[in-house]
Amino acid sequence: MDKDFWKGTKGMLNRKNKRILVIAGLCSVAVLLAAFAAVEIIGSLTRKKIDTTEGLEIIKRAESAELVDIETRIQKMEDKEKEEQEALDARSTKEKFASAVVMGDSITDGFEEYDILNASSVVAEIGVELDELDEQLGKLREINPQVAFLSYGMNDIVATQGDVEVYIEQYKAVIKQIQSDLPNTKIFINSIFPVQQQEIDREPAYEKLEEYNEALREMCDKQQIAYLDNTDLVSEIYYEEDGIHLKPEFYPLWAERMAEVASL
Repeated sequence: MDKDFWKGTKGMLNRKNKRILVIAGLCSVAVLLAAFAAVEIIGSLTRKKIDTTEGLEIIKRAESAELVDIETRIQKMEDKEKEEQEALDARSTKEKFASAVVMGDSITDGFEEYDILNASSVVAEIGVELDELDEQLGKLREINPQVAFLSYGMNDIVATQGDVEVYIEQYKAVIKQIQSDLPNTKIFINSIFPVQQQEIDREPAYEKLEEYNEALREMCDKQQIAYLDNTDLVSEIYYEEDGIHLKPEFYPLWAERMAEVASL
């Protein structure tokens, strides 16, 4: 081939390459312009301030209304609870002990004698001791109360002549029998009431009364049974002349103590 052919061919290639370069350049410019335009649009959207005042106000009103509704509901619940509590507090002692029984000796018998509790809430016998409770336990089974308050010891101190261990073993046997007969009945143990000095002088066994109560407390702790310490409840003004038994005015106080502890 001659030189003129190669020159012509070379010229054609050069012109073609130039056209390609021009087209590529134009495309690049177009892409850049499109990119700049997109950035501008995004920028304008970003720079545009959106008014959220109305939306926030709606949310605030909704929250406020919801808060008022919640507070109203809470107040109604509190008012209802208050009314129910007042109704519970207004119940008579007999009503509070409708599902409970107090067991014991002549001191416990005062609840029925002075008409503080209904007869169905009192299982008591004058002079009774812990090893003589078959009849009382039978009555307790018949009543089947939700709560049983036991109050024994005044006669047992004399009967056991200061032998605290015998007293506790007898008490344990009674508790075991009740738990076997009435597993759903909750048991509360009353402490032995103090006696006046004149009675201690007459019966020296009462000098160990505090030891009996302490042993009773320990027994209740070990058996996880509620123990009611009534020592601070009684005072000189409530004793009868014999220095052991208690006046009618004392029994509402004792009943209230038991009702409070057992949430009657």
